[in-house]
Amino acid sequence: MENNQPIIVKRVKKVAGGHHGGAWKIAFADFATAMMAFFMVMWLMSSATPEQKKLISGYFKDPIGFSESASPYVIDLGGSPTPSPDRTLNEQPQEAPGDQADTDPKDPAELDAEQAEAKAEEVERERLELLLQELQNKVEQDPQLQRFKDQILFEITQDGLRIQIVDAENRPMFALGSAQLQPYFEDILFALTETIKAVPNKISISGHTDAKPFAGAGGFGNWELSANRANAARRVLIAAGYDDAQVARVVGYASSALFDRDDPFNPVNRRIDIVVLTKKAQRNIEGEQGGGALAPDPAPGAPFGDTGAASGAAPTAAPLSSDQVREKLNIFEDGTLKMDQPKE
Repeated sequence: MENNQPIIVKRVKKVAGGHHGGAWKIAFADFATAMMAFFMVMWLMSSATPEQKKLISGYFKDPIGFSESASPYVIDLGGSPTPSPDRTLNEQPQEAPGDQADTDPKDPAELDAEQAEAKAEEVERERLELLLQELQNKVEQDPQLQRFKDQILFEITQDGLRIQIVDAENRPMFALGSAQLQPYFEDILFALTETIKAVPNKISISGHTDAKPFAGAGGFGNWELSANRANAARRVLIAAGYDDAQVARVVGYASSALFDRDDPFNPVNRRIDIVVLTKKAQRNIEGEQGGGALAPDPAPGAPFGDTGAASGAAPTAAPLSSDQVREKLNIFEDGTLKMDQPKE
């Protein structure tokens, strides 16, 4: 029996996921462009002055009348030959460096004295800020100084960079009632000297005590003690390699300038201040002293207060070691200045 039934073949085309073409990319690009243009317009509107906004508004309201009454440009850049408004669009116009040189050529030497001094003060303040940063880094990085970082304070003042080394409750800088330095205080001064002497500014050294009366004899009190301690700190700096000619002043304040006025007996009131002076502060100090140099230290064996006359500048001695400094510098014992007796 013959089978005449036709054979039907069905072909099914399978599409995985479906493809929608690249139309979305064009739409997204248009959206991104519109957003960029929107943010640019917002930025321009926020940075434009009220005068510029007024002129832009006038341009869009009446472009033809705007171009006839003034410059055809919305923002006059100053280079157009067409008429421009009497007032500039910027409230504080800035001239180009080339125009400044052409219209007002000035040499730095011809600047006004006040401008030159202001510029010098600005440069000097930047130098002191860099020195402050260097000292702070040194305290943080030096293990020897890091132990005493709570006792070493830095700040920029009107007179310059002030370095304050203060007493702690159980860690004083000097022996009780004397100007004998503790070894760790000498180490602090030795470590700071290397950074301080890198700048050409002179320094001022001052000593301070707390309000506790000094129980000494012979009229020796906190004024003498604070001055002696400041001078002892100066000798350490000189022994560490600091130039003695760079010391502008050594002074004792006793308890007249307390660090903690609420607690006059607080140990932090006992401190040594080293101020890296500004040029202005240095001139003020030298003016108070009559422009003369500081008197040299008394020679061994000379009476206290009799410095004598210096016949010439002494050659700079090589820096001493810490042990040598401790032997030579602790000449104050129990509030009394002890000098070597002259040889007969």
